[in-house]
Amino acid sequence: MAVKVFLTGVTGYVGGTVFDYVYNAHKDYEYTVLVRDEARAQLVKAKYPTAKFAYGALEDTDVIEKAAAEADIVIHTADSSDHATSARAIAKGLKEGHTAEKPGYWLHLSGTAILTWYDHVNNRAGEGPHPEHIYNDLDGVDRMLNFPDDGIHRDVDKIIQNAASDAVKPTIICPPLIYGKGSGVGNQTSVQLPYLIEAGLSDGYVPVVKPGKTEWDHVDVHSLGDLYIKLVDATQDPSKNSNPEIFGIRGFFFAASGTHSFLQLAEKVVEEIKKQGYSNKVTVKQYSLAELRELKGDNLIIHTYAYSSRGEAQRAKKYLGWEPKGMSIAEGVAETVGILARAKGL
Repeated sequence: MAVKVFLTGVTGYVGGTVFDYVYNAHKDYEYTVLVRDEARAQLVKAKYPTAKFAYGALEDTDVIEKAAAEADIVIHTADSSDHATSARAIAKGLKEGHTAEKPGYWLHLSGTAILTWYDHVNNRAGEGPHPEHIYNDLDGVDRMLNFPDDGIHRDVDKIIQNAASDAVKPTIICPPLIYGKGSGVGNQTSVQLPYLIEAGLSDGYVPVVKPGKTEWDHVDVHSLGDLYIKLVDATQDPSKNSNPEIFGIRGFFFAASGTHSFLQLAEKVVEEIKKQGYSNKVTVKQYSLAELRELKGDNLIIHTYAYSSRGEAQRAKKYLGWEPKGMSIAEGVAETVGILARAKGL
């Protein structure tokens, strides 16, 4: 019988790219995707003709539970890092539809904003990472399983971890800043990098939180797609699918290819906007966190610019042989500047 895969978020940036990668790697699998309406279904169907559909939103728990119970693999990317209701529905469906003899696998998308907890609690806005809070997903996985409960994404991560059993085999994929043009049918741009570029193109400046030392890791979206293929393949590989270092409570994977400071990234954005001829006056402006919140609003994007998030991605390399091979962050900036400028008609 064909392997059955249930996916959410396939018209989103990460979810669309992940679906594109997995579908093209395994066209013999049976795919059911969650969509809100027929218009989105037709958009997906045009590119992925064998896809089937479950109609509903993330709040439609009966729909999600049924689809999860029937699937061999669940790939959850739609608002997955913060949507507790859908996570509980997936956990319930997997538990009801699977046994130790035939377990269900759950690939859950979280994010490394959770690593900002220390800087947030200690008011370290704009500072570089504290040496004791640069995390490692291999030797340091036990620390990652015990982040403070009030950390970003932590409530949902705990739902996934608590669902782990002989019948339910979850793993958490935790990417940092993601860049590069996606390959799905819907949204093809990310959030953090475009936010900076949009500011440069529209406002004439790229904002940075003083003193500009905040550091984040980054990854190309296509390298992330490749990681998902390796995890999907692992679910069907007897040498990997029962390994607790891949699936289970300890299955917690960073997905990073490099590191940047937000000041460096802002400077690269300015350089590229000038290089491509969209403005010769754009500049970097530094603000306190309070000033930036007043200027741009208090949201998660501003939070990520303010507080450092550093995690060494070693688990995927050791257990899956994953090596990120996508474009560099500099190439990603150049590509995204062009995409957003053209979208503005510049």
